[in-house]
Amino acid sequence: MDKIIIEGGVPLQGQVNISGAKNAALPILVSSLLTEGQNIYHNVPQLRDIDSIKELLSYLCADIQTEGDTVKIKADGLCKTEAPYDLVRKMRASVLVLGPLVARVKKARVSLPGGCAIGARPINLHLKGLARLGASIELKHGYVEASADRLVGDDFYFDMPTVTGTENIMMAAVLAKGKTVLRNAAREPEITALADVLNRMGADVQGAGSSVITINGVSELHPAEVTIIPDRIETGTFMVAAALTKGDVTISRCEPDHLRAVINKLKLTGSEVIVKDKEIRVKGPDRICSADIKTQPYPGFPTDMQAQFMVLMSVAKGLSVISETIFENRFIHVSELHRLGADIRISGDSAIIKGVPTLSGAPVMASDLRASASLILAGLVAEGSTEVSRVYHLDRGYEAMEKKFSALGARIQRVR
Repeated sequence: MDKIIIEGGVPLQGQVNISGAKNAALPILVSSLLTEGQNIYHNVPQLRDIDSIKELLSYLCADIQTEGDTVKIKADGLCKTEAPYDLVRKMRASVLVLGPLVARVKKARVSLPGGCAIGARPINLHLKGLARLGASIELKHGYVEASADRLVGDDFYFDMPTVTGTENIMMAAVLAKGKTVLRNAAREPEITALADVLNRMGADVQGAGSSVITINGVSELHPAEVTIIPDRIETGTFMVAAALTKGDVTISRCEPDHLRAVINKLKLTGSEVIVKDKEIRVKGPDRICSADIKTQPYPGFPTDMQAQFMVLMSVAKGLSVISETIFENRFIHVSELHRLGADIRISGDSAIIKGVPTLSGAPVMASDLRASASLILAGLVAEGSTEVSRVYHLDRGYEAMEKKFSALGARIQRVR
């Protein structure tokens, strides 16, 4: 099992390119199930989660070709309609095949994904939305069994915004008869990216990026060629790394408009943030100032940046409070940061952080994707050597992170 070893204390300098967004690529690759013909996707990141979704699509008999960061998918003859537990358990986003399968081939049998390290994340809203569109839903032996002769558009209100729920119902509704209105829909850039792809395939989706999405169903779609948007969480992670190490890093091939909440909070810490068209330059301050954050659905501060920002506050001047409102178990990384000398106290859904002058390297263990990124950041600023184990979590969502940090001057290496 791999681990990453970091010798901290080096200010990061230089330029880094951002990869395609994992959370945009996953539903977009799944949307290939909605049509015959070959879909072509560029700027697809090379990640474990991408491999997992390709494995599931191949299981359903889609033909997949990968050349560098380009993936070609042809889903003409789907021979199966089941997503088995052994594949779904690897990644919760596998449940995204549910809507497209019901819409195109009239039925689907998909394993319930279960919980994960950061919370239960149930799919009840996915099922309620499909039922509202006329699907018959049954839960049997740990599987969702859904069927419909043809879905019919309707008006559906999400009790709470859900990204994958919005994506699943949106993909189902594009082939439904009539108009579907999704209210209190998620507003994340990944939703807008999926809607853009569906429209290029011949769908009629309006309002993506707002809380109300209107979909006028069509009888069929056609394949498209698209480019995946930049990963906003990878962008934010490198922004925090630059500030944390008092470095000077230019982050290229990114989308600054997707990170306004992170940019605003980073400026409050004393960091200099210079924004251009597809580029963000971050210069870290001599002394990091404390700032409070509260995670919220987009366009608020993203929960996927909470752990990284916590590391920054661990070495900031004064007290800061981080409130987590999205997931109930997303402070698992705190115990590992304690091993590095951070002064953090948990109170309910908040973490109270008293900044310390420096962190101290130690062996630590990653518990989930974003927690693993936070431990890498902590190692970059800690005195001495930090060893991060279970970095397979990192490989789910960050493409060649250690290589990118090494190119910025970090003393970091992967050991097998």
